[in-house]
Amino acid sequence: MTAGPADAIQAAGTPEAAWTAWPGLAALPQLDLSGLRRVLVVAAHPDDEVLGLGGTLAALAAAGTRLRLVAVTDGEASHPHSSSPVAADLARVRTDETARALAALGADGAEVVRLRLPDTRVGLHEAELVQQLAELAEGFDVCAAPWRGDVHADHEAAGRAAVAAGALTGVPVLQYPVWAWHWARPGDLRVPWRRAARIPLDREARERKRAALDCFASQIRPIGDEPADAAVLPPEELAHFVRDFEVVLR
Repeated sequence: MTAGPADAIQAAGTPEAAWTAWPGLAALPQLDLSGLRRVLVVAAHPDDEVLGLGGTLAALAAAGTRLRLVAVTDGEASHPHSSSPVAADLARVRTDETARALAALGADGAEVVRLRLPDTRVGLHEAELVQQLAELAEGFDVCAAPWRGDVHADHEAAGRAAVAAGALTGVPVLQYPVWAWHWARPGDLRVPWRRAARIPLDREARERKRAALDCFASQIRPIGDEPADAAVLPPEELAHFVRDFEVVLR
């Protein structure tokens, strides 16, 4: 997950304890994804798919579902001001992290398609992305993509493109929030809760997701000793993604 420029993302976030205490999450209807045979997953950056839907992907892989992961960017701009050697090699580093994370999920058989659009500038290529996703979605039961209201520009562009591709192909689209858990508040009117559903995760799926998240060292740990090398996802952010359920917007 590459941090975005929006003030809402840079500001202090909502602690996970606040979300845990909100009865609205527990009241969301459950979504049953059993029976899906082909699922297309769109990630604006390497790790978005694991943050938003890692447990679900583990469960789908265990059920024998065919998974195609579309990595829109390689996440090369997650540390734009860092002079660390890791920062100069982030595209390769994050691609390797994704491969290890998929293995941890039990989804190492997933097909991975890298589009290599420029990190932080997906919106400039949105029309192209719509056509690419429409082609990649043909024959799939559902597409999962970042929420188009997530505030991060790349997430929103990827989400809009996925929804547009779904309209062209007739493939339903589920949108998963990532940064919204940071900037939104329980009951926040900016989030369309009426369209939200929760996907429960069993213990194996949760454990696999935790192991997969730990694969993204470039994002969850500092890549050097300078302030510009700080983790994009410190523990207080990761706390949003180790629940016993995941949330999608329909």
